[in-house]
Amino acid sequence: MADLNERTITQAVIDRIAQTTEPRTREIMTSLIRHLHDFIREVHLTEEEWMTGIQFLTEVGKTCTDKRQEFILLSDTLGASILVITQNHRSEQGSVESTVLGPYYWEGAPERPLGSNLAEGVTGEPTFYSGRVLDVNGSPIAGATLDIWSGDGEGNYDMQLGETEMRARGKIRTNAAGKYWFRSIRPSFYPVPIDGPVGRMLKAMGRHPNRPGHIHMIVSAPGYHTVTTHLFVANSPYLDSDAVFGMKESLVVDFKKHDAGPAPTGERMQQPFYCAEFDFRLHKAG
Repeated sequence: MADLNERTITQAVIDRIAQTTEPRTREIMTSLIRHLHDFIREVHLTEEEWMTGIQFLTEVGKTCTDKRQEFILLSDTLGASILVITQNHRSEQGSVESTVLGPYYWEGAPERPLGSNLAEGVTGEPTFYSGRVLDVNGSPIAGATLDIWSGDGEGNYDMQLGETEMRARGKIRTNAAGKYWFRSIRPSFYPVPIDGPVGRMLKAMGRHPNRPGHIHMIVSAPGYHTVTTHLFVANSPYLDSDAVFGMKESLVVDFKKHDAGPAPTGERMQQPFYCAEFDFRLHKAG
């Protein structure tokens, strides 16, 4: 019979998974157990603190719905999401950098024609987006898909507002020259949800909950690595302290302001508007 103590318990738990037929499961769980036990010993965790952690994770799970993913928010705010993304989706030969998916992705956005206004009826300053999707050598990629979403001009996403219809979302495809263009709004900085357990965690840590202004895109094309990324508004507040650590310098874009008048699409705008240009470079899969 094993005489277990605070030092021998770790190896005893690891020995229990020795018979698994999945090498990767063994590797991951062995490391997880070892680091978890080392953490408990390092901070000399009390029973009350351990139960507090269990209750916290229980509440995180209960907060999740089909429109809100509190576990993704927890992962994002602890920097875990961006760490996993960065090491698995490295920028190569100048390809666009990846960043976090975030908790507000809504699968199934409608495909829209080039030049569409994705933010009809959405509050915010009108903005015309354009650019190209290229390979790392600068050749255009025709038919690449941009799956686009953002909050409104006040930083609120449709699902936060209880909308049953998608707003400020859509998919467009590049033309034969690899070009894309569409209209939406100039995104504003906003706080991540703070009415749940993650919000209380941020407050306890003395951290603000804000993200700089950004618009989301998933850029994909057959034969190329799919990239989940953002475009960040230059000079937006919180660029240097993004609550989810997702800001990357290469994704910061100058949103140029224009007076009322003809827009890049030829339509005449009755109010000032912005233009933002960005080229996405993809590297081939495999």
